[in-house]
Amino acid sequence: MEGVAMPRNLPNPVIVVPGITATQLRDDYRLPPDSVWGVLSKDYERVVMHPDNLNYEAVQPARIEPGELFDVAYRELIAELRHDLPAKPDETVPVFPFAYDWRQPLEATEVQLAAFVDEVIDRTSLLRHYDAGGWTSEPKVNLVGHSMGGLIIAGCLDMLGPRARVGKVATLATPFRGSFEAVIKVITGTSDLGPGVPSSRERDAARLTPSLYYLIPSFTDGLDIDDASSLPRTLFNMNLWQPNVVDTIGQWIKTHGLNKKSPKSQAIDLFGAMLRAADAHRQRIEAFRLEKANLAPGDWLAVVGVDATTRVRLRIQEKAGRPQFVLSGEDRRNYWGDRQIPPEQWTITGDGTVPFAGAMPSFLEPRHLVCVVPDDYGYWEIGDKLFTRLAGFHGILPNMDMLHRMIVRHFTERPDKHRSTWGRMAPGVAEKDWAPAVDLGKPK
Repeated sequence: MEGVAMPRNLPNPVIVVPGITATQLRDDYRLPPDSVWGVLSKDYERVVMHPDNLNYEAVQPARIEPGELFDVAYRELIAELRHDLPAKPDETVPVFPFAYDWRQPLEATEVQLAAFVDEVIDRTSLLRHYDAGGWTSEPKVNLVGHSMGGLIIAGCLDMLGPRARVGKVATLATPFRGSFEAVIKVITGTSDLGPGVPSSRERDAARLTPSLYYLIPSFTDGLDIDDASSLPRTLFNMNLWQPNVVDTIGQWIKTHGLNKKSPKSQAIDLFGAMLRAADAHRQRIEAFRLEKANLAPGDWLAVVGVDATTRVRLRIQEKAGRPQFVLSGEDRRNYWGDRQIPPEQWTITGDGTVPFAGAMPSFLEPRHLVCVVPDDYGYWEIGDKLFTRLAGFHGILPNMDMLHRMIVRHFTERPDKHRSTWGRMAPGVAEKDWAPAVDLGKPK
């Protein structure tokens, strides 16, 4: 009919949601604004949240806002998607980075992501080829989440339900069920969860970072507590944590708090509240099902990193009625592909940060997962291989060229004529049952 746009199969615009600590933070109160969190410099004291109001910083006056995504982790991913998604050079497919304050509770970030989805749809609707192609009749976005970014996506979709205007999702190395590295970060101030060296400043900041508790592991395999112990069996219970966590929070309350109530009593209340909020969010993610957001397993590409030595176990012993964390290098293991180990134990692996057990989403069966290993970096990515050894497989996973091609195929449904994408099955999955969101042919 004349004057009516004929529908075309234009790729949805894309939003890339980064992981924890991977967005720069700046203080807009200063003129000019200055960085308080970047790749090379971090001002831990200025990013600690205020114990009376976790929406704001302890050191005031300040106005900390998210800046750009860490270039080293996401530049190539975003550039490749922008280059490869368009079917024609003059038909841009928007790929937006989603910068957010990664310190905040995930529920707040999920609300921001939902609003950003609407903004991206509105902006894309202004592009002539999307308007002429009929995309605006049923507009949707596609989402890419790395690490904690995937948790935010899942929580956002659960919140929106059938109102979610999302077509497809790709998640990379997401700790849907947590990581022991979040615990190590709170205990010691360092871990494989983010950059940095051990310091009391980093530890103090971690203990007042609400989002970090959302990454606490909820899977039971790996939490080693004596059967005879009276300790709780979940890390979402504050009685399973060493008392010095509460002590640190109490010190910040004593220094910055306004309430005259006992600092220790306030610290107990605050620590318990952060754990309860994180636990409630985890239970919500566990209960989420794709059909709630009008999605199917074929709409969600879940990539899991394996074959890297990863902390898969945490020993907690009871000493004088109190918990004591026993950290050991023996708890970092990798049994992937070890012919001396029964195949059912090949799940004792991970990406260096997230153990396989923590990367398993409740809303996808293992047969839908795609496993990748460090050796999947190509010959021309030898620099990335070296960087992986320094930055960790988990952190650099978004830089893998093969995954860029896989995500493009997922979003466009293009065939793989040159067999340039591949993957591996999760342990225990039969080849005949393997059904990833992208047809990858015979598994490696």
